Amino acid sequence: MVNTRSQTKMAENADLLALLVDLKKGQEERPRGNEESDPGTSNQLVASLRGSSAEVLQGIPSDKLTDLTTIEKALKARFVDSHLTQFYRTELKTRRQKPGECLQVLGADVERLMSLAYVECPLDVRESLAVQFFIDAIRDEDTQLCTRLMDFKDLKSALGYSMKFEASKIASKISMHARTIRIEDNAGKRKDENFQSLLGALKNYSTDLLLGRKTPLEGIRK
Repeated sequence: MVNTRSQTKMAENADLLALLVDLKKGQEERPRGNEESDPGTSNQLVASLRGSSAEVLQGIPSDKLTDLTTIEKALKARFVDSHLTQFYRTELKTRRQKPGECLQVLGADVERLMSLAYVECPLDVRESLAVQFFIDAIRDEDTQLCTRLMDFKDLKSALGYSMKFEASKIASKISMHARTIRIEDNAGKRKDENFQSLLGALKNYSTDLLLGRKTPLEGIRK
């Protein structure tokens, strides 16, 4: 089946927007204190622009051509509706839970992106897709697997279950850690008791020697 010019154009723009998402993600993962736009990253995006996409550059001041945020805004302004929808769908597919990000925040962002990416879809379809994208984005493998196995049909249920599972997992780790500490403490106490008992026996032995008493050891030798 031969693609129409429109389909080819949409595919090219989809690839471009996917690249933009990847570049943004790479910029977000850079160390703190080094958040300034990387000219190399922006140049990579500029070199990828073709046709109508390249025309976007004409409206950007020359001193802003290395600013990834400025280029992103220009692209979004140019490719509204279907192209912007594709952009949000790509963000959904590549969305992953960030280190330190709670599940509640992740769920809220997935819900936000769903409202932008699948506006015209029936509610049941949106809910099903939201669950899929949310579970795919969960960072912890155990939480992800158990939530997926529950086969939830709506995001609220999936989020609630995953939060409870994560909380129980954390509580279990804390309980095991506390138990280990108690065992170590008990072992330490037994060692202290044995040491004190031995120390007491040695004191008694020393006293017996000083007083000229017969010690248990002398009795044994005889």
